[in-house]
Amino acid sequence: MGQVQNRGQIQNQAEDQQKIYQRWAPVYDRVYRSLLRDGHRTLARLAAGAGTDILEIGVGTGLVLSHYPRRSRVTGIDISEHMIAKAREKIARHKLFHVRHLQVMDAHALSFEDKSFDAVCLPFVITLIPEPELALDECARVLRPGGEIILASKLGDGAGLQGAIEDAVAPLARRIGWSSSFRISRITDWARASGFDAIEILPVFPNGFFKVIRLKRHSPNV
Repeated sequence: MGQVQNRGQIQNQAEDQQKIYQRWAPVYDRVYRSLLRDGHRTLARLAAGAGTDILEIGVGTGLVLSHYPRRSRVTGIDISEHMIAKAREKIARHKLFHVRHLQVMDAHALSFEDKSFDAVCLPFVITLIPEPELALDECARVLRPGGEIILASKLGDGAGLQGAIEDAVAPLARRIGWSSSFRISRITDWARASGFDAIEILPVFPNGFFKVIRLKRHSPNV
């Protein structure tokens, strides 16, 4: 019964997000292109270093797509058809032929086979996924041995006055499609429990406000 209820809650949250992203889709690029550019470039560079076959979860309007090297083979998913439509326009306009496939899909239940990708990227989306640990489990499932999960997001440590303010405004932030109170420890706790190491945590513009995290599975020889 609990699992059924949880699935229902995830579905309701997903539907709410789709409505939010439908409103954001026409203006998203104007608001976020410059603000997130450093994080997007860093994430794409690290993903390309992990291998050729890349899955991007939360592709949105496709702001990251032009930053991947053309030798890459990129697959993108998003929960919002309206966002995906904007990404498809970019692919056609800028001839981003390294982007092989875009699809509307739930990050909690990826339709890809096990060990399909060298890197799985989550650009500024993990904090908005209703059950992030479940989504990360799916990332791990579709990742090849030696591959990496790479996340970019607003992540804090919850300390002091800033942490208290982030917690206080979290409900309002979520209503407009943002997140303010997601903690780095939630990612690193999942990593430890799931056989991954957080091998790098990089501060990016503006002034380290955003972070990019690389997760890599423990070597079987360790």
